[in-house]
Amino acid sequence: MPNLILASSSRYRRALLERLQIPFECISPDIDETPKLDEPPDQLVRRLSIAKAETLAAHYPKNLIIGSDQVATYKDSILTKPGNYEVAYQQLKAQSGHRVTFLTGIALLNSATGHINVDVVPTDVVFRQLSDPEIVDYLKKDEPYDCAGSFKSEGLGITLFDGIYGNDPTALIGLPLIRLSQMLRNRN
Repeated sequence: MPNLILASSSRYRRALLERLQIPFECISPDIDETPKLDEPPDQLVRRLSIAKAETLAAHYPKNLIIGSDQVATYKDSILTKPGNYEVAYQQLKAQSGHRVTFLTGIALLNSATGHINVDVVPTDVVFRQLSDPEIVDYLKKDEPYDCAGSFKSEGLGITLFDGIYGNDPTALIGLPLIRLSQMLRNRN
């Protein structure tokens, strides 16, 4: 198998890929992640996943390169990474009792052949009704300020939900390992 590169600086994606017990390198791609005007969320994550992989291809010409991106959507709006307590609090308050859809893009590029396999894996999260004290307590304990949707499902964030609906639980964390494993088995 050619060398495997994860085009990401995300510690969450790195930890997920380590589960597969395959040697890989993490290299951060330098791309503009700004959405295009009126770009649907699924097209955004698809485009950014491809761009992350393609950005590294010229420097790593005989490798398998994984690009991935994720957005959370709520009421036809993209939820950003909150960055701070105040924004995270407002996001969780708004999501309380509602469904949020996470779209995780995955691209596997064979830089030797130019073949790329791309997919978008959806995951729906239904939040239970959250009280103000629960939100405050959660944010102080988990500090999910670098996570879209203001929670870490691999941490205490799981306690905020009534349910998670999707085919791959790792997609919610940021790298759909079931789909990636399929891509690696069927690579060109």
